[in-house]
Amino acid sequence: MKLNLSWIPTEGIEVRSRLMAAFSYLGVLCFVPLLFGRDDPFVNFHARQGLVIWIWGVLALFALAVPGLGWFFRFSASLVTTLSIFGLVSVALHKTWRFPFICDLSEKL
Repeated sequence: MKLNLSWIPTEGIEVRSRLMAAFSYLGVLCFVPLLFGRDDPFVNFHARQGLVIWIWGVLALFALAVPGLGWFFRFSASLVTTLSIFGLVSVALHKTWRFPFICDLSEKL
């Protein structure tokens, strides 16, 4: 089942939904909204993006041990941190920012 996430109404979002969506960008806590926020499209959108960012961060962490390529993955890890901060800002502003490439992957989950 493919969800249409191009427009999600964001006015009148409850505090619970915002808190669950914020968990999406806090590392391994992205599994909390994936398990308990499936019925809310706002939470589901952020949970899927947060999961892709977390997986990318874990892969970048393991790839730091690769000789010669560690510098590239160090940059990748800092990009993961930046995207997580932007995700938290989008939740605070009640927005659904579609991160390039990340949102495309998250829609396939």
